[in-house]
Amino acid sequence: LFGPFVTACVQVVQSLAKDEAAEEAFRWSLNLVTRILTRVINEGSTVVMKAINANSDRQLRRAVACAPRGARAMWMLNVQ
Repeated sequence: LFGPFVTACVQVVQSLAKDEAAEEAFRWSLNLVTRILTRVINEGSTVVMKAINANSDRQLRRAVACAPRGARAMWMLNVQ
């Protein structure tokens, strides 16, 4: 998800700025932010959030099935 966003942002900067060093610095900083966000999503997620990020209904059903019946809705709403 982040790759196309970074590419689009860098293309806009290329059209506005003619300094190659500034362009490369911008690309580097966006790539760093992308890596940090990806790591946060992968490591700091609950089982339910990991299933949602994987866009898998099968994983989501398995994740929610682990929760007690009275807590299933809260497990789906809990984002850490």
